[in-house]
Amino acid sequence: MNTKEHEVMKLRGSADVSYLGRTVDKMIWDFMEEEGIKGLTLAIVQAPYIPRVVGYGYSDEKQKRLASVNTLWPAGPISQGYAAVAVMQLYEAGKLDLDDHAGKWIQNVPEEWKKITVRQLLHHAAGIPDYRTREAFDSEREWTFGELLELIEDQSLEFEPGTEVKQSASNFLLLTEIIERVSGTAYQEYVKKHQFERLGLSHTSFTGDLKQFKQEDLSLSEYVHQIFKKDERYIDPAETAASYRDDGSKYPVIPSSALRGFGDVWASAQDISFWDIGLAGGVLIQEPQNRAVVYAPWKLPDGRTVPASAGWQFYNHRGLMDIKGSIAGYSSFLSRFTHPEELVCVTLMANKEGVDFTNLGRKIAGAFGDLLSTNYDDTRLYLLEGQLSVKETVQRLEKQLNALDIPVFAKFDHAENAKEAGLELRPTTVLVFGAPKVGTILMQADQSIALHLPLRIAVWEDEAGSTWLAFPKMKPLAEEYGLGSHPIVEKMQKLLESLLKKAANYYELSL
Repeated sequence: MNTKEHEVMKLRGSADVSYLGRTVDKMIWDFMEEEGIKGLTLAIVQAPYIPRVVGYGYSDEKQKRLASVNTLWPAGPISQGYAAVAVMQLYEAGKLDLDDHAGKWIQNVPEEWKKITVRQLLHHAAGIPDYRTREAFDSEREWTFGELLELIEDQSLEFEPGTEVKQSASNFLLLTEIIERVSGTAYQEYVKKHQFERLGLSHTSFTGDLKQFKQEDLSLSEYVHQIFKKDERYIDPAETAASYRDDGSKYPVIPSSALRGFGDVWASAQDISFWDIGLAGGVLIQEPQNRAVVYAPWKLPDGRTVPASAGWQFYNHRGLMDIKGSIAGYSSFLSRFTHPEELVCVTLMANKEGVDFTNLGRKIAGAFGDLLSTNYDDTRLYLLEGQLSVKETVQRLEKQLNALDIPVFAKFDHAENAKEAGLELRPTTVLVFGAPKVGTILMQADQSIALHLPLRIAVWEDEAGSTWLAFPKMKPLAEEYGLGSHPIVEKMQKLLESLLKKAANYYELSL
């Protein structure tokens, strides 16, 4: 093989889809088992190809529908991306300025909101309280814009617009209303025409349109799926996912109007990947500088930079960005590595809420692109890339531990210690903490495990400027002492995972 052929193959990715000796299928099945996930769809993009779309388990456990390429899932917070694109399309059409005040387009908002700009709404930098936190909000009913506005119009701004960033569904509610008034078209119709139809997304829908997807009533047949023999619409059907509570009741479909612009889209994992390819190029937003607005971190007056915008969160490693979170019964995840050598995207959709796919998504990306691996031992460590500096990340960890009344026994600043020894080390800090009532139970079973107690989390900055958080996986560690199945071990693992996720992600992961 000559050098040119080798370079072409390199740019098209590797056919070997394993990471640290584990196939993608194995990683996903193990993850589903650990998290109690019934159904999941994965889509992989190696731009512009989508070489792998796979369903795992059941999209609807009771109806025994298999998760598939065509399964539609709630996109949850990824929906913000569609609203952000609509804003930028109107901007490129010259119909809207990003520094327009909200009061220019919506006159019936509270006076202190009127000077808030479209740009501040887009970046969640407006300070408007989130209507979802109001006691009267019910996600299962239909809402008008005016009714949602009434829930919060008597509330003060949480901060002066532009001085902080906090995710709020109210920001995107206002954006969708501005889109309607600027375009003269209902928000959903505008998005359908300029995004769904433009890209030919036949497996993407707003909640109110889900009835267009014909689904077989499996209770009418003794066997699974029979109508396709008589009706061609049921050959390779597009079916909507379902999620069930622990008591067996089905999570209701949240009306689009309850989370307009914030959690109102349903789509297949493949269609989300198609949409992301369109967004990465100039199909949806034509000019690179305008796409950069959607991807631009927010600069705060005090000099801090918030690595998040329009639901997206940004990292240092090879231009990584992701948008993720949950709505009732479901979780969604979309990540993209934007480095020109490794244009890889990972989409994961599942019928369980509260699942953070960040760690799994990173491993899957590593299987498709060698340069996307963490460069650390993911089999031994639970590892996440953070968005903030080591100092800020450690402060977030300490704040969480304090709120949980878990004492911090020590904090080692290894970079400072190295400096005192006349050596250089990038920022590296270890927090040592724990609850004696918990750790003692393990030591009562085997005192030698005291070598690994109290618990600890390491936070460091690598040579690329990325911040990493890690701790040793508890089960393999405990298995060395014959304690792998001890119930305390799983509780410790979940606690440590929760601490890392909240410290590593700027946005809250749940809607």
